Amino acid sequence: MVSLNVLAPSLTRITVAGAIGAALHVGCGDCDLVDARAVEFSRAAFRQFDIDGEVICCEGPKDSAPAFERREKVGSGCGGLALDFVVDPVDGTTATSKGRKDAVSALACAPRGCFQVLPDDGYYFKVVTDFHSRGKLSLDMGVEEIVRTVAGAKNISLEKFTVVMLDRDRHNDILKVLRGLGVRVVLISDGDIVGAVVAASCGSGVDLLIGAGAGPEATIAAVAVRCLGGVMLVRVWNPVGDVVRVERLRLAGVDVTKTYSEGELARGDELVFVVSGVTKGDLLDGVHFTGDGATVNSLCMRLPSGTIEKTETTIHFKNHPIYKQLVNEN
Repeated sequence: MVSLNVLAPSLTRITVAGAIGAALHVGCGDCDLVDARAVEFSRAAFRQFDIDGEVICCEGPKDSAPAFERREKVGSGCGGLALDFVVDPVDGTTATSKGRKDAVSALACAPRGCFQVLPDDGYYFKVVTDFHSRGKLSLDMGVEEIVRTVAGAKNISLEKFTVVMLDRDRHNDILKVLRGLGVRVVLISDGDIVGAVVAASCGSGVDLLIGAGAGPEATIAAVAVRCLGGVMLVRVWNPVGDVVRVERLRLAGVDVTKTYSEGELARGDELVFVVSGVTKGDLLDGVHFTGDGATVNSLCMRLPSGTIEKTETTIHFKNHPIYKQLVNEN
């Protein structure tokens, strides 16, 4: 039986499919259509793999958006490796629907039982940076202390320190602290998976990701952070005391008072992170359509090898087992 390490590069076929499905509707103004087509294309790509796969968590249910079902079986049904997936068919649905940058299709994969499920139910506070701050951070720290600790560990002055954060009203208090410190702030409309990847990458020009985002993206990003040797801390975001939601999370197996590290969200040494660009961004180029197909850029990271591969895939729709039907039917 083929190993996950050998299978890993071909898993980009799934995110490539999701990216193409989403990119067909860039600028359409319909988020549900973008999500639905990305899921449809991704699901078709999964069927090409002889694996015993399950999507244990998917972004989308929180907003009643089209998504993979929790514990949805994926693969050909012909046996193979028993694998768990956490999938975000489009991280940046709104960006795609409005023709903005930095939308991607992403997933994480591991042998069964390695992922901590963080349901797409509310938000989770996240901090991500590179290896310099390992063992130095806690989510019991305030925002200012976190920033000063990371800046000190990286030996960067505050005026040269860069923080990336989702542009959301829920972050107004954090933004006030950051601007008071005089750090550089990059506000992104969508896509904190990409933000986590660049924050965990040495020399990227981004020193810290901070703020509250969705749960599936946290687990997906944790795999990338582990592959990059970075640091990630995550905890349930509950600023308004939503007792009902917190109880739902407890029943789903989430410790609502715990700070999860990247190693607790994604356990073990066999891990794969793959991402493909939907729209042009800082990490990856977007989908380029040609007369008879498309070109898609992807990134694959995996443990234990530590390999990081950047690839460009050219698809010809007419004779392709997936796209010849999906593209021509719509």
